[in-house]
Amino acid sequence: MKTHIARTQSAGHLLSIQDLSISYRTKRGKLQAVYKASFEIGRGESVAIIGESGCGKTTLATSIVNMLPLNASITEGRILFNTRIGKELSLENASEKHLRTIRWSEIVMMFQTSQSSFNPVSRIESQFLDTVRAHNPNSSREMIFEKSRKLLEMVYLDGEKVLSSYPHELSGGMKQRTMIALALLLDPQLVILDEPTTALDLITQKKILELLNSLRSSLGFSMMFITHDLGIVTQLADRVVTMYAGSIVEDAPSKEFFEYQVHPYGKGLLHAVPKLDAAFEELYSIPGTTPDLVEKIEGCLFAPRCPYALDRCTKEVPRLLNIDSKRKVACHVFGKKHDGHKEGTV
Repeated sequence: MKTHIARTQSAGHLLSIQDLSISYRTKRGKLQAVYKASFEIGRGESVAIIGESGCGKTTLATSIVNMLPLNASITEGRILFNTRIGKELSLENASEKHLRTIRWSEIVMMFQTSQSSFNPVSRIESQFLDTVRAHNPNSSREMIFEKSRKLLEMVYLDGEKVLSSYPHELSGGMKQRTMIALALLLDPQLVILDEPTTALDLITQKKILELLNSLRSSLGFSMMFITHDLGIVTQLADRVVTMYAGSIVEDAPSKEFFEYQVHPYGKGLLHAVPKLDAAFEELYSIPGTTPDLVEKIEGCLFAPRCPYALDRCTKEVPRLLNIDSKRKVACHVFGKKHDGHKEGTV
């Protein structure tokens, strides 16, 4: 397919996901991994995508950079990105050739296993060099290394020493910080991180979180990150997007989300966070199990686990609607109804 470049850049969003659906081909049939997901990321904004394992967070993120597995495909919806040159690009139908120019220079994704992304038989300097020259072949070696050293120093590393090292000579935390420096080498507008602090000790996690906040403040990029750790969300996110079984069920500013959760699933997630002074018997988990996304289920997918479910919830899929100027919720019980019937309130 050819890349479609539409209208000029709007002042609001950097990335806009509109009614995006993604499915996997499996031996049992079509698995609906993402269903009609919609949200936006503004310029300089940090958005957290949260939810249980298998809810579609990573599938959604990898679709933005067109790195879905071969058995996955976008079945409907749009992924609109405002490029640096002032055009709105439809990423869902962009060619691989064009997307290679967008990755790293406009959008970069750090995967959960990013620490193992370095070539083990090449020095770090050659990997920084190759990244820049893949996009700017005429860049001088001196300019690339000068910028690389500055970025490595920004992440509190010795630039000279790291660039001359092999990956195995760096600790896990050093490799994670080196990967952050590499990700920022071409000044991307959007940085996507999948579980950015996985496999790091608590002290290193704290340093990485402080580092990401500092870099976003100084360099001005937007950030989208996936995590199971709600403690990370409180430190990094301006807004929280909650996913359940492939659907977005709540989209709220971080402060408001942690003060009160409108969707019952969000309430369950926060309630399930263990407290240091809680006895074993007091540990909470959301009753039931996540639905089989291959099977066709009518109505709200959370209804079988929801203590507030109405008869309507088992028959009609709730839409993600505004309940105020800041928050959207997909819930028949607690969402705002637009046809004049008053629904439940929190």
